[in-house]
Amino acid sequence: MGFKRHATARWEGDLKSGQGRMSTPQSGLFEGTRYSFGTRFGDEKGSNPEELLAAAHAGCYSMALSFILQNAGHTAERIDTKAEVQMETAPGPHATGVHLTVSASVPGLSAEEFAAFAENAKANCVISKVLAIPVTMDARLA
Repeated sequence: MGFKRHATARWEGDLKSGQGRMSTPQSGLFEGTRYSFGTRFGDEKGSNPEELLAAAHAGCYSMALSFILQNAGHTAERIDTKAEVQMETAPGPHATGVHLTVSASVPGLSAEEFAAFAENAKANCVISKVLAIPVTMDARLA
């Protein structure tokens, strides 16, 4: 049995002076969060789609790694993941990749074993699979 998740966005106005609102009605995590040209391509306060993609990837990856470790008989004390979406603006805005930086504490695991589990999670995380852009990563055992 499958399931669906969704979020909504509304944009009003032109690209540079317009603004939008994004919501996650299923979870209620945010409602009407503002985004604009300035929050997406500048330093204005507010969210943007790339930030949300990065949050989704970091969360998904951490859970995937936990699951893979569990199936191998290991329990992580913690997994910290940072996902950075790399954007370029020419010849038009586009994502060129995602870089994952992972630090985990897993008792009884060697650095080599951890690296193999980390690569497996990178390849099999749902968000990694969704992306049609390269996904790179730094993973280290703390």
